[in-house]
Amino acid sequence: MKLDKQEEKKNNAYCRRIIKLAGNAINKHNLVTDGDKILIAVSGGKDSLSLIDILADRRKFLPIDYELHAIHIITDDVPYVIDKEFLKNLCESLNVHLHFITTHAGLEEKPNKKPCFTCSWNRRKELFEFARKNGFKKIAFGHHMDDALETLLMNMTQHGNISSIPAKLSMFEGNIEVIRPLLYLTNSEMLKYSAIKEFKSLKENCPYEDHTMREATRQIIHQFEKLNPQARLNLFRSMNNIDEEYLGR
Repeated sequence: MKLDKQEEKKNNAYCRRIIKLAGNAINKHNLVTDGDKILIAVSGGKDSLSLIDILADRRKFLPIDYELHAIHIITDDVPYVIDKEFLKNLCESLNVHLHFITTHAGLEEKPNKKPCFTCSWNRRKELFEFARKNGFKKIAFGHHMDDALETLLMNMTQHGNISSIPAKLSMFEGNIEVIRPLLYLTNSEMLKYSAIKEFKSLKENCPYEDHTMREATRQIIHQFEKLNPQARLNLFRSMNNIDEEYLGR
Protein backbone atom coordinates (compact mmCIF):
# COMPACT_ATOMS: atom_id res chain seq x y z
CA MET A 1 0.00 0.00 0.00
CA LYS A 2 1.47 3.31 -1.14
CA LEU A 3 1.32 6.15 1.39
CA ASP A 4 0.61 9.77 0.52
CA LYS A 5 3.42 12.25 1.10
CA GLN A 6 1.99 13.59 4.35
CA GLU A 7 1.64 10.12 5.88
CA GLU A 8 5.11 9.16 4.70
CA LYS A 9 6.51 12.33 6.27
CA LYS A 10 4.81 11.52 9.58
CA ASN A 11 6.18 7.97 9.53
CA ASN A 12 9.69 9.17 8.78
CA ALA A 13 9.51 11.68 11.64
CA TYR A 14 8.28 8.96 13.99
CA CYS A 15 11.13 6.64 13.04
CA ARG A 16 13.67 9.42 13.55
CA ARG A 17 12.23 10.00 17.04
CA ILE A 18 12.55 6.30 17.89
CA ILE A 19 16.14 6.21 16.64
CA LYS A 20 16.88 9.33 18.71
CA LEU A 21 15.45 7.69 21.86
CA ALA A 22 17.62 4.64 21.25
CA GLY A 23 20.53 7.04 20.79
CA ASN A 24 19.77 8.60 24.18
CA ALA A 25 20.20 5.21 25.86
CA ILE A 26 23.31 4.45 23.81
CA ASN A 27 24.93 7.77 24.66
CA LYS A 28 23.95 7.87 28.34
CA HIS A 29 25.31 4.38 29.04
CA ASN A 30 28.16 4.51 26.48
CA LEU A 31 26.86 1.36 24.79
CA VAL A 32 28.53 1.83 21.38
CA THR A 33 31.98 3.27 20.75
CA ASP A 34 34.30 3.72 17.80
CA GLY A 35 35.76 0.46 16.52
CA ASP A 36 33.27 -1.80 18.31
CA LYS A 37 32.47 -5.21 16.89
CA ILE A 38 28.89 -5.86 17.99
CA LEU A 39 27.00 -9.15 17.83
CA ILE A 40 23.20 -8.71 17.68
CA ALA A 41 21.17 -11.60 19.06
CA VAL A 42 18.27 -12.20 16.66
CA SER A 43 15.23 -14.17 17.76
CA GLY A 44 13.25 -13.37 14.63
CA GLY A 45 10.77 -11.12 16.42
CA LYS A 46 10.04 -7.44 15.76
CA ASP A 47 12.38 -6.12 18.46
CA SER A 48 15.56 -7.81 17.26
CA LEU A 49 14.80 -6.89 13.63
CA SER A 50 14.23 -3.27 14.66
CA LEU A 51 17.47 -3.30 16.66
CA ILE A 52 19.42 -4.35 13.56
CA ASP A 53 17.79 -1.54 11.59
CA ILE A 54 18.34 1.14 14.26
CA LEU A 55 22.00 0.33 14.90
CA ALA A 56 22.69 0.20 11.15
CA ASP A 57 20.83 3.47 10.55
CA ARG A 58 22.72 5.35 13.28
CA ARG A 59 26.03 4.19 11.83
CA LYS A 60 25.34 6.18 8.65
CA PHE A 61 25.34 9.55 10.41
CA LEU A 62 27.81 9.17 13.28
CA PRO A 63 31.45 10.30 13.27
CA ILE A 64 32.40 6.84 14.54
CA ASP A 65 32.44 3.47 12.84
CA TYR A 66 31.51 0.09 14.26
CA GLU A 67 31.06 -3.38 12.86
CA LEU A 68 27.66 -5.08 13.08
CA HIS A 69 27.01 -8.81 13.03
CA ALA A 70 23.71 -10.60 13.63
CA ILE A 71 23.30 -14.16 14.83
CA HIS A 72 20.32 -16.50 14.92
CA ILE A 73 20.64 -19.76 16.81
CA ILE A 74 18.60 -22.64 15.45
CA THR A 75 17.65 -25.31 17.98
CA ASP A 76 17.09 -28.49 15.96
CA ASP A 77 14.90 -30.26 18.53
CA VAL A 78 12.52 -27.34 19.03
CA PRO A 79 9.81 -27.19 16.33
CA TYR A 80 9.71 -23.62 15.10
CA VAL A 81 10.64 -22.08 11.75
CA ILE A 82 12.28 -18.76 10.88
CA ASP A 83 12.18 -16.94 7.53
CA LYS A 84 15.89 -17.11 6.73
CA GLU A 85 15.59 -15.41 3.36
CA PHE A 86 13.96 -12.29 4.77
CA LEU A 87 16.62 -12.04 7.46
CA LYS A 88 19.43 -12.57 4.94
CA ASN A 89 18.05 -9.86 2.64
CA LEU A 90 17.54 -7.41 5.51
CA CYS A 91 21.09 -7.86 6.82
CA GLU A 92 22.59 -7.64 3.35
CA SER A 93 20.74 -4.37 2.65
CA LEU A 94 22.06 -2.88 5.91
CA ASN A 95 25.65 -4.15 5.58
CA VAL A 96 25.27 -6.41 8.61
CA HIS A 97 27.10 -9.75 8.64
CA LEU A 98 24.70 -12.62 9.38
CA HIS A 99 25.50 -15.92 11.09
CA PHE A 100 23.33 -19.00 11.57
CA ILE A 101 24.39 -21.71 13.97
CA THR A 102 22.53 -24.89 14.84
CA THR A 103 22.46 -26.43 18.29
CA HIS A 104 20.67 -29.22 20.14
CA ALA A 105 18.88 -28.48 23.43
CA GLY A 106 18.45 -32.11 24.46
CA LEU A 107 14.90 -31.68 25.71
CA GLU A 108 14.24 -35.42 25.87
CA GLU A 109 17.28 -35.97 28.07
CA LYS A 110 16.05 -33.36 30.59
CA PRO A 111 12.39 -34.28 31.21
CA ASN A 112 12.36 -32.69 34.67
CA LYS A 113 13.23 -29.23 33.36
CA LYS A 114 10.85 -26.89 31.56
CA PRO A 115 11.54 -26.91 27.79
CA CYS A 116 11.66 -23.09 27.66
CA PHE A 117 14.33 -22.95 30.37
CA THR A 118 16.44 -25.69 28.75
CA CYS A 119 16.19 -24.17 25.27
CA SER A 120 16.90 -20.62 26.47
CA TRP A 121 19.85 -21.71 28.61
CA ASN A 122 21.32 -23.68 25.70
CA ARG A 123 20.93 -20.81 23.23
CA ARG A 124 22.57 -18.36 25.63
CA LYS A 125 25.46 -20.76 26.11
CA GLU A 126 25.96 -21.06 22.34
CA LEU A 127 25.65 -17.29 21.90
CA PHE A 128 28.35 -16.43 24.43
CA GLU A 129 30.61 -19.19 23.17
CA PHE A 130 30.30 -17.89 19.60
CA ALA A 131 31.08 -14.36 20.79
CA ARG A 132 34.12 -15.54 22.72
CA LYS A 133 35.54 -17.60 19.85
CA ASN A 134 35.03 -14.84 17.28
CA GLY A 135 36.32 -11.84 19.19
CA PHE A 136 33.07 -10.05 20.02
CA LYS A 137 33.28 -7.86 23.12
CA LYS A 138 29.66 -6.66 22.94
CA ILE A 139 26.39 -8.54 22.49
CA ALA A 140 23.24 -6.50 21.79
CA PHE A 141 19.79 -7.67 22.83
CA GLY A 142 16.46 -6.19 21.70
CA HIS A 143 14.93 -5.85 25.17
CA HIS A 144 12.82 -2.72 25.69
CA MET A 145 11.33 -0.86 28.65
CA ASP A 146 8.36 -3.21 29.04
CA ASP A 147 10.70 -6.20 29.25
CA ALA A 148 12.63 -4.43 32.03
CA LEU A 149 9.48 -3.56 34.00
CA GLU A 150 8.02 -7.05 33.68
CA THR A 151 11.32 -8.57 34.81
CA LEU A 152 11.48 -6.16 37.76
CA LEU A 153 7.99 -7.07 39.02
CA MET A 154 8.49 -10.79 38.37
CA ASN A 155 11.73 -10.81 40.35
CA MET A 156 10.10 -8.93 43.21
CA THR A 157 7.07 -11.23 43.41
CA GLN A 158 8.73 -14.54 42.54
CA HIS A 159 12.17 -14.17 44.10
CA GLY A 160 11.87 -11.37 46.67
CA ASN A 161 14.61 -9.52 44.82
CA ILE A 162 14.74 -6.02 43.33
CA SER A 163 16.55 -6.51 40.02
CA SER A 164 15.88 -6.23 36.31
CA ILE A 165 17.75 -6.08 32.99
CA PRO A 166 20.21 -3.14 32.84
CA ALA A 167 21.23 -1.17 29.77
CA LYS A 168 24.77 -2.50 30.12
CA LEU A 169 26.08 -5.54 31.97
CA SER A 170 29.69 -6.68 32.20
CA MET A 171 30.11 -10.46 32.11
CA PHE A 172 32.88 -13.06 32.19
CA GLU A 173 35.30 -10.88 34.16
CA GLY A 174 34.73 -7.96 31.80
CA ASN A 175 35.48 -9.85 28.60
CA ILE A 176 31.96 -9.38 27.23
CA GLU A 177 29.41 -6.60 27.68
CA VAL A 178 25.71 -7.16 27.15
CA ILE A 179 24.06 -3.99 25.82
CA ARG A 180 20.38 -3.10 25.40
CA PRO A 181 20.01 -0.03 23.13
CA LEU A 182 16.18 -0.20 23.08
CA LEU A 183 15.73 0.09 26.85
CA TYR A 184 14.20 3.60 26.71
CA LEU A 185 11.52 2.46 24.25
CA THR A 186 8.17 0.87 25.05
CA ASN A 187 6.64 -2.18 23.44
CA SER A 188 3.96 -0.04 21.78
CA GLU A 189 6.63 2.21 20.27
CA MET A 190 8.50 -0.80 18.93
CA LEU A 191 5.27 -2.22 17.51
CA LYS A 192 4.63 0.99 15.57
CA TYR A 193 8.24 1.25 14.39
CA SER A 194 8.26 -2.33 13.13
CA ALA A 195 4.88 -1.81 11.42
CA ILE A 196 6.17 1.27 9.59
CA LYS A 197 9.28 -0.66 8.55
CA GLU A 198 7.07 -3.64 7.62
CA PHE A 199 8.95 -5.98 9.93
CA LYS A 200 6.85 -9.01 10.72
CA SER A 201 7.76 -11.79 13.08
CA LEU A 202 9.90 -14.22 11.11
CA LYS A 203 9.08 -17.26 13.18
CA GLU A 204 6.17 -19.53 13.88
CA ASN A 205 5.40 -19.70 17.58
CA CYS A 206 7.13 -22.46 19.48
CA PRO A 207 4.67 -24.95 21.03
CA TYR A 208 6.73 -24.97 24.25
CA GLU A 209 6.50 -21.21 24.84
CA ASP A 210 4.86 -20.34 28.13
CA HIS A 211 4.36 -16.65 28.84
CA THR A 212 1.79 -17.10 31.63
CA MET A 213 3.68 -15.21 34.34
CA ARG A 214 4.98 -12.50 32.02
CA GLU A 215 1.53 -11.93 30.51
CA ALA A 216 -0.02 -11.70 33.99
CA THR A 217 2.65 -9.15 34.98
CA ARG A 218 1.95 -7.20 31.78
CA GLN A 219 -1.72 -6.96 32.75
CA ILE A 220 -0.78 -5.66 36.21
CA ILE A 221 1.20 -2.84 34.58
CA HIS A 222 -1.85 -2.03 32.42
CA GLN A 223 -3.93 -1.79 35.62
CA PHE A 224 -1.36 0.60 37.13
CA GLU A 225 -1.71 2.78 34.02
CA LYS A 226 -5.44 3.04 34.58
CA LEU A 227 -4.68 4.56 37.98
CA ASN A 228 -1.91 6.79 36.62
CA PRO A 229 -1.11 7.20 32.89
CA GLN A 230 2.55 7.84 33.85
CA ALA A 231 2.82 4.58 35.82
CA ARG A 232 4.91 2.74 33.22
CA LEU A 233 7.48 5.51 32.97
CA ASN A 234 7.49 6.07 36.74
CA LEU A 235 8.12 2.38 37.41
CA PHE A 236 11.06 2.51 35.03
CA ARG A 237 12.44 5.68 36.62
CA SER A 238 12.08 4.18 40.10
CA MET A 239 14.92 1.76 39.40
CA ASN A 240 17.30 4.75 39.42
CA ASN A 241 15.61 6.50 42.32
CA ILE A 242 15.87 4.08 45.26
CA ASP A 243 15.52 5.71 48.68
CA GLU A 244 17.17 3.10 50.87
CA GLU A 245 16.42 5.03 54.07
CA TYR A 246 12.73 4.32 53.60
CA LEU A 247 12.99 0.64 52.71
CA GLY A 248 12.16 -2.12 55.16
CA ARG A 249 15.13 -4.27 56.24
